[in-house]
Amino acid sequence: MPVDRNDVERIVREVVTASGSAASSLSPASPDSLAGHHGGVTPADGCIALGSDHGGFELKETLKRYLTEELGYRVKDVGTLDGSSCDYPDYAAAVARTVANGECIRGIMIDGAGIGSAMAANRIPGVLAACCHGIPTVVNSREHNGANVLTMGSTVVGRGLARQMVRTWLATPFGGDRHERRVRKILALESEWNAKS
Repeated sequence: MPVDRNDVERIVREVVTASGSAASSLSPASPDSLAGHHGGVTPADGCIALGSDHGGFELKETLKRYLTEELGYRVKDVGTLDGSSCDYPDYAAAVARTVANGECIRGIMIDGAGIGSAMAANRIPGVLAACCHGIPTVVNSREHNGANVLTMGSTVVGRGLARQMVRTWLATPFGGDRHERRVRKILALESEWNAKS
């Protein structure tokens, strides 16, 4: 049965709204409480949230098969469900909220360039989203920044490199020590701002 685009958009709005209510009740996360923050993650550690807009749909589907069939992870696909035009903030927020509320241990979001999705995901308390475009950036995003959401652009990263990036990002542990102090400062900015609101 074909999926009606209006139904898909309505469902995404409902999920985002419901997730937003749950996420707003979360206290700002610390590096210790972020799911999967310190170590690399294995398939036994939990599911990976996966999302895209229309520009990232084909790469999302490729990565979903790679994560499940080759790497053995469970994946929660938050959409989009086809290549029809849609808005990346909706899906980036759904990925980020799924990670922030602990339903999935990490999240991956793909749009055209990866930049807008990182901006949207980073608005969710407790999320550290990094837009990466190669192996050095994914390693840095984990080792130095403890990123729990990875964003990438389908017009920037090819399928083979995307697979390598995902595998490396999931396996790379957080470096701790001076990096933990710096990540705590990032998260403190969020707490400080929320306290003023």
